Amino acid sequence: MYIKEITLKDFRNYEKETINFKDGLNVVVGNNAMGKTNLLESIYCCGIGKSVKTNKYKELIRWGSNTSYIKIVLQKKYRDYIIEFSIDDKEKKIIKINGVPLKKLSEIVGIMNVIYFSPDEMKLIKESPVERRRFMDISLAQQSKAYLYSLSRYNEIIDKRNKLLKDNYKDSNIKDMLTIWNDQLVKEGAFIISKRYEFVDKLKVFAEKVHSKLTDGKEKLELEYESVIKNAPLDEMIQDLKKKLEDSVDKDLSLQYTNIGPHRDDISIKSNNIDMRKYGSQGQQRTCALSLKLAEISLFEDNMGETPILLLDDVLSELDESRRNMLMELSAELQTIITCTDFDMTLPHNEIRIVNGKLDRS
Repeated sequence: MYIKEITLKDFRNYEKETINFKDGLNVVVGNNAMGKTNLLESIYCCGIGKSVKTNKYKELIRWGSNTSYIKIVLQKKYRDYIIEFSIDDKEKKIIKINGVPLKKLSEIVGIMNVIYFSPDEMKLIKESPVERRRFMDISLAQQSKAYLYSLSRYNEIIDKRNKLLKDNYKDSNIKDMLTIWNDQLVKEGAFIISKRYEFVDKLKVFAEKVHSKLTDGKEKLELEYESVIKNAPLDEMIQDLKKKLEDSVDKDLSLQYTNIGPHRDDISIKSNNIDMRKYGSQGQQRTCALSLKLAEISLFEDNMGETPILLLDDVLSELDESRRNMLMELSAELQTIITCTDFDMTLPHNEIRIVNGKLDRS
């Protein structure tokens, strides 16, 4: 799949602009604060249904305007799609696919698959498990509507269970009240955990190969999904999660939140048996993050039959020459949109110059 064209109206610093892309490598060049990252953010909004930068959607609207609008013409294997994303100053979002408004905003996920990578994404390795769960959830949700639905249901249930723990922890009937939520929680939770196990098992095959190339064969990357629920047939995982929830009820009541479930899980990331989350150097952590993101491309293609769109925001300046070359080599067979202040690599590409939120046509 690839983006043919994007139109922006009053999005961030763009007043009104239409930009054409080509399949393959597209290089967005410009000085800092010109709108390069804003362009990638607009694409991400149309792929995931939310911003990669902010939860305050008023920030997406150009100063002095009341609404913001994005339109993307997307070419997939068998048909074109027109994706429209608009938001007003009351933060009401409307998303349309081929002119038809979506009943649920989450329905946009999976229409246009995107992988976003920036220097900030190194937090995927070095920061809390929240970032690694987010990585799994965004990728899996784009590949499976069933996963997206289950994750949404699980989050709703966990919020209600946590509110019950906080508001009623002294109630003598609290354990009976929790049982009602447990029965719903374990079904969704076990499904999420099972899909994450599958995801990491597949991802690590591709990631190990990419990482070996990036490190010239000097480092071996190892990924494992970390959960108190062991990988097993789904029915067994449901029973295991149910028992562990029951066993942890006193701890939950003491802390007033749920301590067991996929919202507490993580990915173990090791290189040459060293935990990269804790002990990796900045360079090692950057290489691991890049390996995971590039492996995700192969995973999408393997599972979906189409490559995603790769969005690279100012990453070349963070990589040495060999890693830059490897990145360009591995992304050569899909649409890649990369931002930079200067591009000096001798590769066929479509160059797009941005100046103050406008396409430089000179």
